Amino acid sequence: MSSESSLTRSVDFLISGMTCASCVRRVEKVIERVEGVDEVSVNLTLEQARVVLQNSEALQQKINEIETVVNNTGYEAKWLNPEEKIEDTSGSDQHKDFLQWVIAAAFSLPLVLSMIVVPIHHGWMLPGWIQFLLATPVQFWLGRHFYVAGFRAVKAGAGNMDLLVALGSSAAWILSTVLLIGYLFDPTAQSEPHLYYESSALIITFILFGHWLEKRARHKAASSIRALQALRPDTVCKWVDGQEIVVPSEAMIVGDIVVVRPGERIPCDGVVYDGESAVDESMLTGEAVPVEKIKGDQVTGGSLNANGRLLIQVEKTGKETRLATIVQLVENAQASKAPIQKLVDRISAVFVPIVIVVALVTFFGWWINGYLVEGLLHGAAVLVIACPCALGLATPTALATGCGAAARSGILIRDAEALERAAHIQVVGFDKTGTLTEGKLSVVSIVPAEGFNVQQILQWTASLSLGSEHPLAKALLNKAKAENIELLTPESFRVIKDQGRGISGKINDVTFLFGNQKMIENFGLHGDQLPSDVNGATVSWLVRYQDGNYELLGVVAFEDHIREGANKAIAQLKAKQVKVVIVTGDNEQAAYKVANAVEVEEVYASLSPEDKQNLIVQLRSEAGQKRSVAMVGDGINDAPALAEADLGIAIGEGTDVAAEVAGVVLMRNNPGLVAATIDIAQKTRQRIKEGLFWAFIYNIIGIPLAVFGFLSPAVAGGAMALSSMCVVANALRLLRWKAQI
Repeated sequence: MSSESSLTRSVDFLISGMTCASCVRRVEKVIERVEGVDEVSVNLTLEQARVVLQNSEALQQKINEIETVVNNTGYEAKWLNPEEKIEDTSGSDQHKDFLQWVIAAAFSLPLVLSMIVVPIHHGWMLPGWIQFLLATPVQFWLGRHFYVAGFRAVKAGAGNMDLLVALGSSAAWILSTVLLIGYLFDPTAQSEPHLYYESSALIITFILFGHWLEKRARHKAASSIRALQALRPDTVCKWVDGQEIVVPSEAMIVGDIVVVRPGERIPCDGVVYDGESAVDESMLTGEAVPVEKIKGDQVTGGSLNANGRLLIQVEKTGKETRLATIVQLVENAQASKAPIQKLVDRISAVFVPIVIVVALVTFFGWWINGYLVEGLLHGAAVLVIACPCALGLATPTALATGCGAAARSGILIRDAEALERAAHIQVVGFDKTGTLTEGKLSVVSIVPAEGFNVQQILQWTASLSLGSEHPLAKALLNKAKAENIELLTPESFRVIKDQGRGISGKINDVTFLFGNQKMIENFGLHGDQLPSDVNGATVSWLVRYQDGNYELLGVVAFEDHIREGANKAIAQLKAKQVKVVIVTGDNEQAAYKVANAVEVEEVYASLSPEDKQNLIVQLRSEAGQKRSVAMVGDGINDAPALAEADLGIAIGEGTDVAAEVAGVVLMRNNPGLVAATIDIAQKTRQRIKEGLFWAFIYNIIGIPLAVFGFLSPAVAGGAMALSSMCVVANALRLLRWKAQI
């Protein structure tokens, strides 16, 4: 399922201690300096780093080196072994953060109450030494993380949110302490000066509260991966010599027979060996209705056995299963960066130094005019209000939430770039068979040439089909079985590609060819007018080659059924002002029959895979305008067009091929998910834009207010925490999204 070349491989790390976009950029920089690293992408929401390494035998050495350089920078890196389940420690981290906030709030509350009642009755002000005892633990014990991380940032020649918080809160604490010491050692002082310990304590308290809420939000945004990983059972029940033996999941191998009781998760991809049951596949496909399974049916690991006992023969385990494929696709999407996030990262890299300069200018500006204390406070307010936390959270939180919501509806988005492209789609090209139709063809008519009969044509065409996996071949074999036709094994079987599309082989030393109109035209033959009762059907001709001549023996007509939901899907796309076209290798009559049924006006038929690819290029620049084009296909014969399109969408079971060429994989054979893909992409993009807008507006308004003295450091700390919460809460609205199909 990986898109990387054989010369590279990706490894994932859990990164602890990041708080803002500046942290992300610094972690990326130190990892990029490690020799052999090709690419790095750090995700603040997931607290993970994906590193693409040049393939080498010294992989473990590189992993250790990356962990070391990250740890030396002030963060903690831990390699995520793909063979092991990720241990979810976010719950304990959230509890620790919550406890720290509660303690900080308990110490800060008396300071706040004192600040509120002093204007009413000055005698109620807490003595300075009590304020000192309350504020100091908050500043240096509960707030020690900001000093440690800020110092390491300075040591690395960079700045981050922690540095701004440490500087801002320290300014208020130092000023208050200097004033308190001056009062205590001044025998002439009549009354205690006004102190600002409440500002230093509240800055720390508000930001600890913001950290706790952010971690909760990030945990919720990344819940889709944890939910998918939880579908893998730790143990399985093997059926050995008529007995049930419970073993770890890792002990299960291909060929084993496993027992799955009602209410248990299926531990592997396999086939039902014995038993009958309804299987709930909703966590994998988004389809709520359980699917009935009987002997011989395929089952997917992670799905839920509802009401019957099943014996399943194992076909795929571990990383080879469909569930592992889905997890990998979702992880790729959430760990990647949208192009807009890269711009935000560049802005954040220079943001902190600029803020420090503005704070210094503010301090000196007020000091020069005779307001030393005010200058220190207003400079501190600038440092706190400008923390770029909301800026760093806006994009990754929305991406993680949007991709997770899409996955729950059966839409797997490969990466953030694919999500961003989906939001701009203007034209959608649908393959016909298997996308707009069910792909289950049936023979509706056999018309023999003069001198031949229906049974002969069916016998020869079905016999040729014994060597083919094409849907037409399956339809012929089903028809022959229903008619009790004896089949003959063909010799010299081959697939015809260069002279049209079809198959050929020898039956009783006579060469037969069976294929489309383009094939027979290459042999100098022309099909007669089709009977009126099969107009619009998919047709193929049977040709006999004998004594150097090609002879037309008959024609077989096939029909497919329109897939349920196809009409609604086309209507939804049109409502979004998206142009819809049909792109198919089938003949024009069959293509237009489907097009009329689903109300699509533009049809391109009789196209080879190469023709489809060229058509995508044509649609992209049609009418002199550059348009964004998506192609929807089954991921096999549509591969060139899926790769050429701005967004390739593989529908249904084309997962393996789709991983190589498509940006989106739809786990259900429902074309309505195409419109849903565009919808979730547009909503995610809108949340990103809204988050970035509010983050920028907050700084544009807040910094000048702090510079001119309209914001105290405590209020600035509260506003900063509030801005981060608003950005995250806005992104989490995507959790309520569901595909409307």
